[in-house]
Amino acid sequence: MDRKTLVSLRRTIGALAVASAWAWLGANAHAADAQPAANTVAAANTTNAPAPAAASVPAPIVRMEVHPERIKLSDPRDYARVIISGYDAAGLVRDLTNTAQLTIDNEKVVKIKNHRLSPVGQGSAKLTVRSGTLQKEVAIEVGALDQPRPVSFLLDVQASLTKQGCNQGACHGSPSGKGGFRLSLRAYDPVLDTETLIRESFNRRVNLADPLASLIIRKPLMEVPHVGGKRLGKTDEAYALLRDWIAQGCQLDKDPNIHCVKIEVYPKQRLYYLPADQQLMVTGHFSDGSIRDITRLADFSSSDQAVASVDTEGLVRGEQNGESTILVRYLEQMETIPLVFLEQRPNLKWAAPAEKNYIDKLVFTKLKQLQIVPSQPAGDEEFVRRLYLDVIGRLPKVAETEQFLADKDPNKRAKLIDQLIEAPEYAEYWALKWADLLRVRKTAVSEPGVFKFHHWLVQALRSNMPYDQFARQLLTAQGSTLQNPAANFFRAAAETNDCTETVSQIFLGARIQCAKCHNHPFERWTQDNYYGISAFFTRIQRKKSADDNDLVVWVARSGEVTQPRTGKQMQPWMPVRGTVPMTGESDRRLLLAEWLTAADNPRFARVEVNRIWAQVMGRGIVEPIDDFRDSNPAAHPALLDELARDFISHGFDRKHVLRVILNSQIYQLSSRSNEFNRDDAKYFSHYHTRILPAEVLLDAICQVTDVPEKYAGLPAGTRAVQMPGTDSDHEFLKVFGKPARETPCACERSGETNLSQALQMINGALLHNKLRDGDSRAKKLLTAGKSPEQIVRELYLAACCRAPNANELKAALTYVSANGDMARGLEDVSWALLNSNEFLFQH
Repeated sequence: MDRKTLVSLRRTIGALAVASAWAWLGANAHAADAQPAANTVAAANTTNAPAPAAASVPAPIVRMEVHPERIKLSDPRDYARVIISGYDAAGLVRDLTNTAQLTIDNEKVVKIKNHRLSPVGQGSAKLTVRSGTLQKEVAIEVGALDQPRPVSFLLDVQASLTKQGCNQGACHGSPSGKGGFRLSLRAYDPVLDTETLIRESFNRRVNLADPLASLIIRKPLMEVPHVGGKRLGKTDEAYALLRDWIAQGCQLDKDPNIHCVKIEVYPKQRLYYLPADQQLMVTGHFSDGSIRDITRLADFSSSDQAVASVDTEGLVRGEQNGESTILVRYLEQMETIPLVFLEQRPNLKWAAPAEKNYIDKLVFTKLKQLQIVPSQPAGDEEFVRRLYLDVIGRLPKVAETEQFLADKDPNKRAKLIDQLIEAPEYAEYWALKWADLLRVRKTAVSEPGVFKFHHWLVQALRSNMPYDQFARQLLTAQGSTLQNPAANFFRAAAETNDCTETVSQIFLGARIQCAKCHNHPFERWTQDNYYGISAFFTRIQRKKSADDNDLVVWVARSGEVTQPRTGKQMQPWMPVRGTVPMTGESDRRLLLAEWLTAADNPRFARVEVNRIWAQVMGRGIVEPIDDFRDSNPAAHPALLDELARDFISHGFDRKHVLRVILNSQIYQLSSRSNEFNRDDAKYFSHYHTRILPAEVLLDAICQVTDVPEKYAGLPAGTRAVQMPGTDSDHEFLKVFGKPARETPCACERSGETNLSQALQMINGALLHNKLRDGDSRAKKLLTAGKSPEQIVRELYLAACCRAPNANELKAALTYVSANGDMARGLEDVSWALLNSNEFLFQH
């Protein structure tokens, strides 16, 4: 084999070169042979929206708002900020909080420092805010300051430790702590924190006689060595609170039931043109009726640091075009604030293909707001390959491709969608996805159980069983796992905590494993919530039958769950509805299934439509698809809500939702990007390119080479996507990310590319043996008397669903002719084609 010539051939048809296997790894973003589209899309229903003028000098502010309009302070430690917003003639907002001029008419009542207001004495004052020629006034009232409230351990000290990161999982909040000092994660256990702060280590952590000598202050100040580095400054709110709490004798709260009931963040939602900053203000509402500014004790984080960063004081800085959600937390309370930052793009002309359904309307509206121009619609060759792979998990056969490309019917795409959704392969392919989530494997459910459970999944999908009924059958299943295959759900989830976590992740999109030991650090789930859900499953019993392959699932008449930290017996609990006191011997799962599948459940339908969307779009509206939480917001909340509403209104019909998605213009956009959307990875302005799943890729290799794979214990002709379990020890499938099905997490199936995969394709035995097989496609065509041109054309149609272009055909025929051995030359052409990005990736 002429290595240099073959490398040239691979490059010509869009494959990687042997000399640079790592180049293959970067192809997951876009096909290497994809050509950039034009900057604008020429399509029907095109509308032009004027782009904002390039603005090196911001437009003048014509109106100013100040929030809040009145301020009330009642304690020496109180403070307040005002958020100052300026608007230009077009209504665009600019934050003036840190640039406007502030003056006080009575400094005996209030003083100003660093744009914060602090009380000095009882009385009234007036704050004047000026920006240019604009002016606003804010009334201030200060109450009696002679009886300051004590520093609260729960509301001040715990919040301070959280703000400085002392009780995070990577620091003293880890289960074993750090350096012999352990705190509860994010202050979820005040009793533990009281013990460790005040009484442990011979009271060295707090020094009542000399508060500033306390280790809890000196270490984060780095006055003594601290592995965690400097975490505290003398101007920080946390420093003053810790110092004063120790000086007051480390007193615990007289009323430990006083707590923060909610926080409010201002502003709620805004759009800005870069460059832009925004100061946030956080107000805490407490159970004793008090309200105060807690901005300096709140914790801030950004969902997308590349778009917007946020500092410890709540100052958000726009970095680049896009949308970011700021998560604001104070103890167990949290709020999210979506902010949009737009670049000045004077050359942008909005253009979009014609809308086909509500998906297009919602997505195009968002793209227009974000100044992201969608790609052109995909051509028929791109579409037919994409649709077959997404819906039934295989490439179209050559005859199927030719028939579709030759069809002149303008509705042929919709017709093909209907045809494939009803094809037998649909249920087999989508059952593969559910078998991953439900852990259908021999070690979990026995070998006969694998076949039974898998067959049940295929039949449920083939009959289009409504999703609510599907979930209820799984959640309430009992009896023999061989006679009632759905009962294998409780065989794979083999104990109470496993049931709790599996049900939450699959049906609620909540990864609540953290709440088993402590309140969830990134969500609203508490430890009580975790064990409240566990109470639905604690009575489930499992007993082996006479047949070792079978297991009987049944429900005991009694059994309760005890919260391990508090020792409290937990009543069943569910989100939204709360605690559900239950007595008697009834099967508690029935109530859970009823609530879970109810139309008003805020998550059940959203999680499933997000899963369906991700399956065909390459990523979820919420990503990861089973990680719904405030700190991981949906890329398009309105789209997710509308898909869920449509799903519910059609009786939880999964095929209906899939059909709507596939018929949308959004699904049918090209994967080729343009100048304005090449950086978009989450708003669906172009089709998301990704490597084929392991089983689909193996089947595609078998189909293109026409050499089937054999699997031990399965009938000849079985495709990889039809395999019921994971127990076949197949090296190729392992390398390309087939999951072991040990957890219910969708993340177990890897979509990442790696060097091992490149080596499998470049030099692996599987591909080599199929290409050298005497019954391979190329050799059978050669034996049948087909010309090299006809063979190359069929290879392209089989692998890429298109005919080769003139340059590709010329390069392939030149190589075959120069090789001297036509069969070997065609092997090499097949090998190069199967190593091309166009074949390996879904476009």
